[in-house]
Amino acid sequence: MSGAGPGGELLLHPRTGKLVTLSQGGRSAARSQPGQEFNHGLVLSREPLRPGRVFAVRIDRKVNSWSGSIEIGVTALDPDHLDFPSSATGLKGGSWIVSGCSVLRDGRSILEEYGQDLDQLGEGDRVGIQRTAGGELRLWVNGRDCGVAATGIPPRVWAVVDLYGKCTQITVVPCEPEETEEGAAGDEALALPHNQSRPDKFPNSLEAENSLSSMELSEVVSNAILSAYNGSLLNVSLGSPPPGEGPPSGPPPTSNDALLFHEKCGTLIKLSNNNKTAERRRPLDEFNNGVVMTNRPLRDNEMFEIRIDKLVDKWSGSIEIGVTTHNPNNLEYPATMTNLRSGTIMMSGCGILTNGKGTRREYCEFSLDELQEGDHIGLTRKSNNALHFYINGIDQGVATTLTPLVVYGVVDLYGMAVKVTIVHNHNHSDRLRRNNAIMRALSPDVGRRTLEAGGVGEPEPERLLFHANCGQKAAIINEGRTALRPHATDDFNHGVVLSNRPLRNNEVFQVRIDKMVDKWAGSIEIGVTTHNPTYLQLPSTMTNLRSGTWMMTGNGVMHNGTTILDEYGHNLDRLKAGDTVGVVRKEDGTLHFFVNGAAQGPAAWNVPPSVYAVVDLYGQAAQATIVDDTDLLPLPDDLSEGNNQLSPSSPSSVASVSDLRFHHLHGANAVITNGGRTALRQNCRSEFNDAIVISNRALRDGELFEIVIQKMVDRWSGSIEAGVTAIRPEDLEFPNTMTDIDYDTWMLSGTAIMQDGNTLRNNYGCDLDSLSAGSRIGMLRTAKGDLHYFINGADQGVACSGLPPGKEVYAVVDLYGQCVQVSITSATGPMDNSLSTSNITEKSFPIHSPVPGVAHRFHTSCGKNVAFQDDGCRAVRVAGYCHGIVFSMKELKVDEVFEVKIEELDEKWSGSFHIGLTTLLPSEVPYTATGLPATVLELQSKATWLVAGSEVRRNGILQRQNYGCSLERLGVGSRVGVKRCADDTMHILIDGEDMGPAATGVAKNVYVVLDLYGRVTAVSIVSSTVLEEPDGTKPPSVASETYSEEEEEEEATPCETEPPLPTAAMEFLENHGKNILLSNGNLTATRVASYNQGIVVIAQLLPQGQLFQVQIDFLNPQWTSSLSLGVIGTSPERLNFPATACSLKRSAWLLQRDSVFHNSLKICENYGPNLDTCPEGTVLGLLVDSSSCLHLYVNGMDQGVAAQDIPTPCYVLVDLYGQCEQVSIVTNDTSAPGGERGDPHGQGDMEKADMVDGIKESVCWTPPVDMNTMKTCEYHALCARFKDLLLLPDDYFAEDPKFSLCYCESCHKLRGDEAYYKRGEPPRDYALPFGWCRFNLRVNPQLEVASTCKKWHMAYHGTSVGAVRRMLDQGELGAGSTSILSCRPAKADPQGGGYPEAENSSPGRGAEPHRVLLSPTLRYAGLEVFATKVQFRDPKSQRQHGAQVAFQVWVRPGSYKPGPPSAGAPDPPDPRFGSADLEWVTKEKGATVLCALLVRVE
Repeated sequence: MSGAGPGGELLLHPRTGKLVTLSQGGRSAARSQPGQEFNHGLVLSREPLRPGRVFAVRIDRKVNSWSGSIEIGVTALDPDHLDFPSSATGLKGGSWIVSGCSVLRDGRSILEEYGQDLDQLGEGDRVGIQRTAGGELRLWVNGRDCGVAATGIPPRVWAVVDLYGKCTQITVVPCEPEETEEGAAGDEALALPHNQSRPDKFPNSLEAENSLSSMELSEVVSNAILSAYNGSLLNVSLGSPPPGEGPPSGPPPTSNDALLFHEKCGTLIKLSNNNKTAERRRPLDEFNNGVVMTNRPLRDNEMFEIRIDKLVDKWSGSIEIGVTTHNPNNLEYPATMTNLRSGTIMMSGCGILTNGKGTRREYCEFSLDELQEGDHIGLTRKSNNALHFYINGIDQGVATTLTPLVVYGVVDLYGMAVKVTIVHNHNHSDRLRRNNAIMRALSPDVGRRTLEAGGVGEPEPERLLFHANCGQKAAIINEGRTALRPHATDDFNHGVVLSNRPLRNNEVFQVRIDKMVDKWAGSIEIGVTTHNPTYLQLPSTMTNLRSGTWMMTGNGVMHNGTTILDEYGHNLDRLKAGDTVGVVRKEDGTLHFFVNGAAQGPAAWNVPPSVYAVVDLYGQAAQATIVDDTDLLPLPDDLSEGNNQLSPSSPSSVASVSDLRFHHLHGANAVITNGGRTALRQNCRSEFNDAIVISNRALRDGELFEIVIQKMVDRWSGSIEAGVTAIRPEDLEFPNTMTDIDYDTWMLSGTAIMQDGNTLRNNYGCDLDSLSAGSRIGMLRTAKGDLHYFINGADQGVACSGLPPGKEVYAVVDLYGQCVQVSITSATGPMDNSLSTSNITEKSFPIHSPVPGVAHRFHTSCGKNVAFQDDGCRAVRVAGYCHGIVFSMKELKVDEVFEVKIEELDEKWSGSFHIGLTTLLPSEVPYTATGLPATVLELQSKATWLVAGSEVRRNGILQRQNYGCSLERLGVGSRVGVKRCADDTMHILIDGEDMGPAATGVAKNVYVVLDLYGRVTAVSIVSSTVLEEPDGTKPPSVASETYSEEEEEEEATPCETEPPLPTAAMEFLENHGKNILLSNGNLTATRVASYNQGIVVIAQLLPQGQLFQVQIDFLNPQWTSSLSLGVIGTSPERLNFPATACSLKRSAWLLQRDSVFHNSLKICENYGPNLDTCPEGTVLGLLVDSSSCLHLYVNGMDQGVAAQDIPTPCYVLVDLYGQCEQVSIVTNDTSAPGGERGDPHGQGDMEKADMVDGIKESVCWTPPVDMNTMKTCEYHALCARFKDLLLLPDDYFAEDPKFSLCYCESCHKLRGDEAYYKRGEPPRDYALPFGWCRFNLRVNPQLEVASTCKKWHMAYHGTSVGAVRRMLDQGELGAGSTSILSCRPAKADPQGGGYPEAENSSPGRGAEPHRVLLSPTLRYAGLEVFATKVQFRDPKSQRQHGAQVAFQVWVRPGSYKPGPPSAGAPDPPDPRFGSADLEWVTKEKGATVLCALLVRVE
């Protein structure tokens, strides 16, 4: 290749995508798990490209599972600091990528049909990228320059290669000069780009001077033949090619005619979507006459692929697909293709039919009759005449070797198959959908769910019992009939029990409450779940389970942890011992609950069959027994009448006309909750489509429909799609994806504006695929017919014009791919004419926001002068100055704030409104004759606590004067809130500021009461009852217990090593929380009272690139939880601080525990270490980098990007909450982050990598002894107690406690440990023992190997508990008698015996030494086949645990032989190590030295 400059060998950068493994010294890269994942395969060049030099790679391996293949380009992003996206098209900030035959810049297409299609390259092909001295980007394929792909490339760029889709392994190859023209003619023809022009007529002669090689001539002839067949000039019958004629060679013809369905088709077929989609009419009346064919013959190696869009469950048999020689222009279409007796090869079921007769009955293990909607079927005719079929991208092998030269693709929409769409591989959207379908087909959940749903025909037990698998604190007695919490007064949860078999249709599961305790709040909960109790890891409470679960809790109903009914039936929290509760699933899929035999009505719809009953013995409920259903009242047949048209989550009345909601009609996988304000996709990790939702009414001109993304998953490609449609919800068939709606629909998909499924324009001003949780998307149609999109309140401009001005359009949203849940914001509504960004942003902060929870409401019981508006969120006094009492809809939870804003005043009256709490039930108002009294001060029949002006009264009697700010001084816009705290006190909040306790001894079950008295005539609610309460809003107490839901653990990535700028002089601001005392020149902040009101802010702005650090000085173990910190974008000078920082909802980013919050919404989980576990002395820092990204530093270690788009300027905020009572700003004499520490005996000697090739790897600093996390780590303490039970002599272990390290998730994140390190000469990778606890052993300094341990490799050896003492006595894993405490050096003794055969070794013969098995990762060495699990009882908690032990050892290089695993390990147990490096075997004595004992406890 030309342009390859002189210099050293080109290599790949060591930082890669998370599934990439490098080998051959950085020359080769492979993507792990190629059969399960199609992305996360990014690699970059180690050094920036030199001008004119070509960076080339060879494709070593491809698979047929996915769409798309290798992608290559350049990026200006430094790989040392790059946060790797899942694919190259996700690179921003100056990146140019060639994908297929398109060129993209920062993920947006800038050139279509460029060069050669990279997806068509095969194994052995070479592809390279070059930046010329003039700033041009050029692609090279097999030594041939494909021309200029882009211009204006910056001088400093790195090569990018994405091992995407089919491409799974590449190797960097040397740059070679372009071959001479004579010698490369054949290669040039093979590498000819698809868009290169071809001669359109035959040459006069076949001589070389006509500039046509024999290969090119063959292609011209092929094109002419194809044209002849399209024009009906020729016809053939099925048979072998004539003698002497072979298949045409060379690349496929270059005609760009898209493969579509032919206009002539079966009598019941309707074509749409530019003839890409075919649908059989009257699918419930007719099952055949659904044959469609392609519009042209198939080319050699061309994939003809379709996606199943719709199936009906009425007929037997399903889709059939194949090829035929018949020209569709001349064919009389049969009712089914199996009736055609010539020239036809079809796949039907799992067999192959030729001319209607079976030739292969068991062609593949898949049957077309069992495919689902969204599955893909494809076929291709190879150049060697072989016909292959593909199901979800998987090649099923050769169906026949005698395929004719010219064939058309044919599909028979038979039986269940109703609708299909042709998939074009070069289309980015089709490619993503295909890969997602393949991933769903490979999902283990899908197969298991199908198996469980289908059953195995085993007889079920007749009697319902409790399953033996129950919660940690539960027990099953009475032959499975009774469940109890034996220690109900010690704990309030972990009491979940399930039935031993699924419920039958109309079978009632009922339990009687036998015993209750009065210590806790809450009580029994009951429901059903799809989870099999045999395999379910039971949560602490069933409401924490986020899939397949419906529960009645209190008087509401929850589905997958989300409230779908607020006021459903009798409150379960008020039941007593002897009461009964029950549940039944009716045959129509509705779920009903019973309380004391009385049916409570339908609670949920579309509940699947085969669900298990579940009871949660929560809170007060301590024991329950299953009761036979013979005494139950019969379930009325008409309970669900009148609700048939309502959503399962919306059985109440329909929202008002002026209030936009989601319609109750929606896609099959969508669920509507929160009164129609929230939409989510169920089974989000096994389903990626079928989740279209639509607004409940048409949008008015100039009306904004805005949603906020609340939840995403990092599993699929693609994300939310949004637009408008003129199709009424009742007429919409809700296809799999929004792009399949083929009429009267305008939408935005990624950056593409589409109409009726066809792209109108690319590169619109925003990219929906790049949005994250918390982003807002709005749509608006103007009176002129223009469609605008708004992202986070900013108008992105006109997306398209010409929408019918007089036609109604509905907002439509597709919860596709990564997007799982959205909610309508209160910004939805008429827009002002200015479309001002600032105004929109202001509107986007909800007044009565459904985010993050369900908005509070007023109860319908009220004073006679009160009228309600805005769906019960606004109360207006319409006459007089009194009779304005209103109540909250529900009881107030502990620490829940009910807040209103004053909307209107009437100055002709004196006095102001009153607010407080009452035990009076609004639904049981006793004043039936006269109604409520004129003022709330006269409300004395029940206990009522009130604030009137600045007075506090109880039942009208004055209790306190001069409390807080007088309510009579408040004006329009002022906010007033009330809450009941856990210490039974009532607090009033004015404009977010807590006025302190107003009353004490407040009862538990209280409602909010307000009196619109005097001047105040209207108020509106501005608060919500949260669905998932932030931890910081809960008052910490010694008895509280934290629940942490397990998430999929990702590999740790190396920490950033770029040193931040030095910290400027900073101090705390005088404006702070009321419990804060500043000292030490405002460098120290102390919380002097309570557990909250401890917010402090830094007085100075935080510049970009400057690190701010504080040190935790004092922790009070009386409380739980601890400090949080973050930044705010508003000036703190006059800020009224709330009780906790998590209540800040304007321009606030907060790090709390291990999560990140933005404006009180959680946007990220499992980030960095858990701040609640940081001990005294921990130094925490914040830094905003030049890209406006927020970083957290812990003890000088960068934890990575926590949040993006941080405003400039911003201020640092620290909340001294819970345990944290004092922090100090760290002064400038702090050592630079990442600096070296003098600690010759610490973690550095044990884990730091030595110098490799002159480059020192990132070094993770171990905190000093007084900062060690083990002081507060319960897991380390548990492992230490197990070690003590082994009765091992203390002399075996290092005396210094800092040599014992815990590798639980919190501890290793707090230290900033990387997942992998190198050790030895030559260097070799090993994994840190994440999940284990390490106890370092004393090493005999006189042993010969001790001085060379740094040059030895690190490995692990799993063993049994019984062998630990013997190995410690021997001092190594092999046999011998030398103790590690002995002064005699160890010598190799070839005659020595081995240790017993059962201990990870093969049986010996005679004097042959025994083998010792090692591994560089505990994911393999810690398998139970090596590290035998034992059960023990913790002497402290008396709980039963499982434990394993292993040794960490040094092993001499050259003394062992790597090889494949001998045990049946998962594939692969550790993606860092291939099967050839997973197991090390040594037979040499003295080749290993024990350095640490490792313990893992479950």
